[in-house]
Amino acid sequence: MGMGIKRKNRVSIRNLLEKGAEEGVYPGAVLLVAQKNEIVFFEQTGNRARLPETLPMEKDTPFDLASLTKPLATTLSIMKLFDQGTVHPDQTLGDLLRMPVPPDKAAITLRCLLTHCAGFLDWAPFYLELSDEKPKERKTFLRDKLLKIPLKYATGKQTVYSDPGFMILEWVIEKNAGVSLPRFLNEHFLAPLSLEKALFFGTTNPQRNKIEFAATEDCPWRKRILQGEVHDENACALGGYSGHAGIFGTADGVYRLANLLKDHFHGLRDDYLQPETVRTFFEKQHLVPSSTWALGWDTPSPVGSSAGRYFSSNSVGHLGFTGTSLWMDLHHDVTVVLLTNRIHPLRQNTAIKTFRPKLHNLVMEQLGVNPTGAVKTKEPETI
Repeated sequence: MGMGIKRKNRVSIRNLLEKGAEEGVYPGAVLLVAQKNEIVFFEQTGNRARLPETLPMEKDTPFDLASLTKPLATTLSIMKLFDQGTVHPDQTLGDLLRMPVPPDKAAITLRCLLTHCAGFLDWAPFYLELSDEKPKERKTFLRDKLLKIPLKYATGKQTVYSDPGFMILEWVIEKNAGVSLPRFLNEHFLAPLSLEKALFFGTTNPQRNKIEFAATEDCPWRKRILQGEVHDENACALGGYSGHAGIFGTADGVYRLANLLKDHFHGLRDDYLQPETVRTFFEKQHLVPSSTWALGWDTPSPVGSSAGRYFSSNSVGHLGFTGTSLWMDLHHDVTVVLLTNRIHPLRQNTAIKTFRPKLHNLVMEQLGVNPTGAVKTKEPETI
């Protein structure tokens, strides 16, 4: 354990982490904090499952990372394709998919998809229809449907966080990489980094011991406690993963991949991506004036950021619906990975909205981060 946080300060962080479990913010959690490439806090609290039996949380417990799939799998794969010169942010959907697309979607670019301003709806229960299709035909069925569904708003005029947009991005990766998203990610990142046990895609029939996983919801659709099985219903119906959800991982796995990107951003290495590629994707875009999005990554909101009020404007991160999050302050060189099972056993538990920024604030205070230029904080609006 590093010396970035003094012993008494680590105790205060541990106490707040434990308080989160005691007050029902989550059954259990794992928190990893790193500063300047050194892990300075790495502890767990509570339980990885309460039903059907109580099981203690472990530091190496694998979690359903939910929408962390978007930056850590889908966006990362797009970054690699960009790095190879295969795709460009301003290519249109027809060019990227190498096929005609409906007129209302002709102006959609890769940049629009990555910044959630393409015009697609936020979410829909596609799994209800997909269940009637043969498993091997479901992705084709859904992709055809997504091209046909009218846009909810004109491309580039609003920002609406969209799962369907990232379902399309998975298709873009397949078309331009020639292989599936999991295979491309494994070949270029997970296998070379020996991360296959720390970050991996779920399936509809997980081969791993379910009992090791952090449990998620008592699913009304599947009528069982989910453990080692992807929570997102659409991802489940699509075979266990899609471009928007489906990756599982440990806190250490998330940190190692995030730290790799941070080192590339700072030019400390260039073996997996060119530093300029990472800088391009980490740069906040301005397609929609109020948007906080970089390319596939979020940045702190001026008000109500889940990162709290100490993370600098030069920060990137993302949240996952199951109670997971990653924030990297590139200026202060601080990375915080918070993995929880807050939807176990019910997704209606939203106490993490107010808890997460409090925890981030405490961590940054104990690290001695100067709050100059800190963002204002109110209750966050998203999980």
